[in-house]
Amino acid sequence: MAYDTPSAWIYLVDDEFAVRDSMQIFIESTGRKVKTYPSAEAFLKDFDPEIPGCLILDVRMPLMDGLELQEELSKREFNLPIIFISGNAGIPDSAKAFRAGALDFLEKPFDNKVLLERVDEAITKDIHSKQQQAEKRQIKACLESLTVREFEVLQLIVHSHSNKEAAKVLDVSHRTIETHRANIMEKLQAKDIAALANLLTKYELIDRIN
Repeated sequence: MAYDTPSAWIYLVDDEFAVRDSMQIFIESTGRKVKTYPSAEAFLKDFDPEIPGCLILDVRMPLMDGLELQEELSKREFNLPIIFISGNAGIPDSAKAFRAGALDFLEKPFDNKVLLERVDEAITKDIHSKQQQAEKRQIKACLESLTVREFEVLQLIVHSHSNKEAAKVLDVSHRTIETHRANIMEKLQAKDIAALANLLTKYELIDRIN
């Protein structure tokens, strides 16, 4: 699945209507798409983690506050980039937010230009993350499509066994190994063994081959 910046949403969660309204008008005036929510609970009910975007989040809110929402998103394994905004948060709040992975913490009133820069940075980060996640799922599916014998051959060739050595270990012909190897490369869309090993290492799947 391909993602692009125009498809991304900016989510704004703030319990103050005036803040939501003014920020929505400003953000939409720049051609970006924004959805606003008066509470963390309303956001969670509507949020689709498959759509790329970023979250502009107020710290101080009734019921579930911004830091609690950040924690809840983490529990659900939603890696949405968060930009915190606050008019009265202290250093402990900002420190906690950054430790939990916040992209930035802006004090009200903030520079709108800085906000947009952080938003674009966050969206780019989220698009890249979702592309990598999609590619990882695809590689995992390709691994699962291998036959038992193909997987055995993969284990051997990834661990530097030649075709001749693999044939001897599995007690099959050299040509059989070549056929399995070609099928593996086609299914995993790798041009050579080095590229295949790098691909599995990149997506932390190499341990599945051990």
